[in-house]
Amino acid sequence: MLLGAQLRRLREARGVTREDAGYRIRGSESKISRMELGRVGFKERDVADLLTLYGLTDPVERDRLLALARNANSPGWWNRFSDVLPSWFHPYVGLEAAASLVRNYEVQFVPGLLQTRDYARAVVMLGHGHSPPDEIERRVDLRLLRQQVLTRLHDPLQFWAVIDEAVLRRPIGGVEVMRKQIHALAEAAMIPNVRVQVVPFHLGGHAASGGAFSILRFAEPDLPDVVYVEQLTSSLYLDKRDDVDQYAIVMEKLCIQAPPPEQSRDILHRIAAEL
Repeated sequence: MLLGAQLRRLREARGVTREDAGYRIRGSESKISRMELGRVGFKERDVADLLTLYGLTDPVERDRLLALARNANSPGWWNRFSDVLPSWFHPYVGLEAAASLVRNYEVQFVPGLLQTRDYARAVVMLGHGHSPPDEIERRVDLRLLRQQVLTRLHDPLQFWAVIDEAVLRRPIGGVEVMRKQIHALAEAAMIPNVRVQVVPFHLGGHAASGGAFSILRFAEPDLPDVVYVEQLTSSLYLDKRDDVDQYAIVMEKLCIQAPPPEQSRDILHRIAAEL
């Protein structure tokens, strides 16, 4: 995505159309569009040809962008889970690993980045209960390994979870698993780079009527925010400004209407006790 955004900036500065750029690399206008959105692999030769077309002659800057092209094709750690990782979710794991901030609203499950192993296993069993035990554990392992973005030494992910109260009242995995999960949420809320808010029932209706979603933000200024919306057998990745702004407005309203993060631990412990 970072390389694609920089290629788009260079193309627009030079006044080159996507059609002309596609012709230069023996491709199409749609291929250039996919490249600029980071939704297709990069051939180093194509990137070099585009840089020449866009008039980039600085050898240092060319080398930097060509190195980005090589790195863009390097497999991430999650590739070894490709047998249990849906193709439509594969891009999300990479985006999550690259993000600086993720804001997540959930209506049914505890966010994956904050799930305990027992709770994660219970969630996996809901959709893959007939799978072999080793496959189920691989799915659980993948989910727990994703959580390392919260504790990495270099720029840990800033994670803001907004959770509907229904999530906490639904005893997935049984009451004891759910109680431990809620206590784990309360502990996670103490991590400096993690915020947790609970949207209580008494709030009534609210703006997030469309269901769960995540907003991912990146440190690189060239990268747009991305909204991720998961469905049963597919997902949506939205990066158009109007779409992102609409979801951001909804998230802001939720965060204002819900009790502040400072009250989350008390709310969570109370709900755990009521279970």
